[in-house]
Amino acid sequence: MAEFHSGEQLLQLCNEKNLSISQIIIENEMELTGLDREQVVSKMKDNVLVMRQSIKKGLEENIKSVSGMIGGEAKKMRGYFKEHQPVSGNVMADAVSAALAVTEVNAAMGQIVAAPTAGSCGIIPGALLTAAENMKATEEEIINALFVAAGIGNIIAQNATVAGAEGGCQAETGSASAMAAAGIVEMAGGSPEQAIHAAAMTLKNILGLVCDPIAGLVEAPCSKRNALGTANALVSADMALAGIQSIIPFDEVVTTMYKIGRSLPCELRETALGGLAATPTGQRLQKEIFGK
Repeated sequence: MAEFHSGEQLLQLCNEKNLSISQIIIENEMELTGLDREQVVSKMKDNVLVMRQSIKKGLEENIKSVSGMIGGEAKKMRGYFKEHQPVSGNVMADAVSAALAVTEVNAAMGQIVAAPTAGSCGIIPGALLTAAENMKATEEEIINALFVAAGIGNIIAQNATVAGAEGGCQAETGSASAMAAAGIVEMAGGSPEQAIHAAAMTLKNILGLVCDPIAGLVEAPCSKRNALGTANALVSADMALAGIQSIIPFDEVVTTMYKIGRSLPCELRETALGGLAATPTGQRLQKEIFGK
């Protein structure tokens, strides 16, 4: 069985079997579920469809979250870079608008793919699907990239957490960013080692980030953190493809992220008792939304 519990074990399997990360993950999924390859790939294809639909909905419809705190930022971003030369470049601006779109659909109770969570749902569609469009990746390459992302997320979940309530926003948007970065690297023709380095660098860049949803709602600052997580994934993927390596191995970064998360006070782990949620504006918004 293609069993693995760490990034190092995953790389060993790739080297021993002379397979890509996506091939290992697909093989592993087939053995775990009893499904054949066509069925496993078909399920992932469904996820791609939902991701694309949520981007389209967020960019084309007048989305407003249930509380009214967010909505319309994705269309605003898309409109801006259609008419101006964005400072961060067209691909980055495109990816950010897509990420914002998905988070707005989520906040409006629309259908999204929680990868790995609803609170971080914009990063993988924003970063990975926009990069795929830019590099003209095939449908098979996109699906394989999502399997790579799933494999990275699985390792993080096994050894740490992807939940903001347990490890802060570093665990939630950080994991999504690391998953996206690794997937993009394989999609771009990078090696398994480069994909793992991309995941490590992405996660390192977000260590310590607290989870402080205003009024306890997954809207603000979550949506904009998805936008920045998308940028983090794209930059880290490019660094890894350039041959830059993480000084600290991926598995040690994951362990460190978990230790940092566990050391955060409960006020900074999705309780809405600290951080931006506790600011005068955050408190005012909570009172306006919930009357208390």
